[in-house]
Amino acid sequence: MAKRILLLGSTGSIGRQVLDVCERLGGQIEVVGLAAARNADLVAEQARKWRASYAALTQGATLDGLPDGCRALVGPDAMAEMAGEADYDMLVVSVSGMIGLKPTLIALQRGKTIALASKEVLVAAGQAVTRAITRQDQLLPIDSEHSAIFQCLDGRGRDNLDQVILTASGGPFRGWTRDQLATVTPDMALAHPTWRMGPKITIDSATLMNKGLEVIEAHWLFGLPPEKIEVVVHPQSILHSIVQFVDGSMLAQLGYPDMRMPIQVALLHPERQDTGLERFDFSKSYSLSLEPVDENAFPCLRLAYEALEAGGTMPAVLNGANEALVPMFLDGKITFMDIPRILESVMADHPPVEATLEAVIAADIWARDAAKAKTETVGACLQ
Repeated sequence: MAKRILLLGSTGSIGRQVLDVCERLGGQIEVVGLAAARNADLVAEQARKWRASYAALTQGATLDGLPDGCRALVGPDAMAEMAGEADYDMLVVSVSGMIGLKPTLIALQRGKTIALASKEVLVAAGQAVTRAITRQDQLLPIDSEHSAIFQCLDGRGRDNLDQVILTASGGPFRGWTRDQLATVTPDMALAHPTWRMGPKITIDSATLMNKGLEVIEAHWLFGLPPEKIEVVVHPQSILHSIVQFVDGSMLAQLGYPDMRMPIQVALLHPERQDTGLERFDFSKSYSLSLEPVDENAFPCLRLAYEALEAGGTMPAVLNGANEALVPMFLDGKITFMDIPRILESVMADHPPVEATLEAVIAADIWARDAAKAKTETVGACLQ
């Protein structure tokens, strides 16, 4: 029987790769519903191809050109409405931002499995999400690093887990100093050396905020304190994460940098099938290196650890402010190094409180407004 999925973020980079995997798997996956922010034409095209029963758009007025019998949902709550109404087995969350939180919680409350590619859901509201989980393996990570940890732990009790080591490619600026980073342009930051991703996550990779958010995710996914989550730079992007057990032994998951691998692992869990992806040719030589992170040059990673240590609503503030700052950098309103500087200033202004759902949402809104206000001051100084 086909596994029925709802796909949030179907028009984005990860969403399109999810559909690539579904197409290769043939009749094993049924795409029941598709959702995006504003690309109405592509959502409609995808709905026709997959004969979806639902199509949702959160930013737009209409959804036209849908197949017969496809229910159109439009508006800010369209994704949540679809998650609460449709008949499906798995919710695939690949949207950017907090908009994925409400449908995730609804799906968990309905007992559905979540395949999660959206960092913000766990970063901002990890406590609320983990409290809603009712069974083991109900939350499956799609991020390559967390998928690697998940695969290494498969069948092994987490009581034996000592620490995890997340690998970072280092982005396009590996080895750069703070002075060099002050000259970075948006085009330079968007030129990632190994991964094919959307613009927001690509900028986060360049600042290492992406890795900081993954540290917070790992805390909630695997129940580890911050000091048990380490980050190292691995420029080849072949070794995706390392798990160390209490006896000192380590397991690692390796593979070429292609998001279709962790996507298929999540979609088919607990089964495995051929992905058709490139494999290693061991008649050739390979070099794999690991390097420490330069936190002086890339302070966003330190800020993520500090947010996790502070707890409560501080991770939501970190995430919300960063989400506001990245498009401002892309628009040329602030510099690359303004991102961590303003983030640190916003965090300093926020006294964290208990991370109830209402408090998380309020902290997210406050952080975005605070970041924008501080950006206006920066812009005035630049003129």
